Amino acid sequence: MKCLVTGGNVKVLGKAVHSLSRIGEELYLEPLEDGLSLRTVNSSRSAYACFLFAPLFFQQYQAAAPGQEALRCKILMKSFLAAFRSLAMVEKSVEKCCISLNGRSSRLVVQLHCRYGVRKTHNLSFQDCESLQAIFDPALCSHVLRAPARVLGEAVLPFPPALAEVTLGIGCGRRVILRSYQEEEADSSVRAMVTEMSIGEEDFQQLQAQEGAAITFCLKEFRGLLSFAESANLSLSIHFDAPGRPAIFAVKDILLDGHFVLATMSESDLHSPAPHRLVPPLQAHSTPHLDDFANDDIDSYMIAMETTVDSEGSRAGPSIPLSPGLRPPCSPGPYSEDNDAEPSTEPGTPPPKKFRSLFFGSILAPAHSPPGPSPVLAEDSEGEG
Repeated sequence: MKCLVTGGNVKVLGKAVHSLSRIGEELYLEPLEDGLSLRTVNSSRSAYACFLFAPLFFQQYQAAAPGQEALRCKILMKSFLAAFRSLAMVEKSVEKCCISLNGRSSRLVVQLHCRYGVRKTHNLSFQDCESLQAIFDPALCSHVLRAPARVLGEAVLPFPPALAEVTLGIGCGRRVILRSYQEEEADSSVRAMVTEMSIGEEDFQQLQAQEGAAITFCLKEFRGLLSFAESANLSLSIHFDAPGRPAIFAVKDILLDGHFVLATMSESDLHSPAPHRLVPPLQAHSTPHLDDFANDDIDSYMIAMETTVDSEGSRAGPSIPLSPGLRPPCSPGPYSEDNDAEPSTEPGTPPPKKFRSLFFGSILAPAHSPPGPSPVLAEDSEGEG
């Protein structure tokens, strides 16, 4: 694989890498006939991002040498990010960028051609991997918002940098509401400050959503895509359904295509008092079963699962096999049918936070699952209990 990026497209590529670095620690690079694909997924499988750069984006693009198959590789995000660490330097001094993938030496070479004949070469080691692909279809979402990224960027600007989640919904008069989400502590008498921004319908290029629809998602990843879309002067589309279903954030241009798929909080966790609710609750008939997202074809080797996170940590999910390149950093423990039940909570404690997480598998040959749970290696001592 060999490609050459020139002019202002070098900064666009660097900005895309910065956006992906907000999500995952590994970058999956795959040359395709349709262009160069850059993908990543976070460790909890609750956020996925993909950029596809069309061949027209490059001055020169060759997915594979004649008679050879295209290579796929996985590299550390921080290693690839080092080549585009300073976007100001890239914009001022870099004239072109050459990226080549050599399977014999197992090196991904990123060479920056700067002014005055200066060349900066980054030789990055990589691992062969299977293709990482999420299954999503924006056309299946019942609610769609599209607006210039500048409008949404100005709306999230007042939110504090440390804010984890934000709620987006349709309020009265078909105004789009962005409000900071804060978990209420059971033993806390001090209410945290809530920031809320309202955007009129006239600022949106498309607003296809019913009044009362709302979702809560992570703000960090959303800001990363907004920053990229603003720099490229693109519009941002938001496709979402009921709470608990993944939300799809998309940017599209003739030269590139970007998708961020983020988990949203389930409706059962949005238990704020009535005076502080953003919008009226959704009707019962509009709330799908939690298993609806898992009804995709099993041959795609991707399912959606529900992960429960309590105050003591994350509960392990189903032990579904993954390829070595896509295995989570921590091996999950045995999974039994008892985990399907709702976790018990003591009276007066807040409910556990639930996220609809995406569990990514290989689209190639799947691994074989062990027939049952892991055996008990040692019994409890008589002194315990």
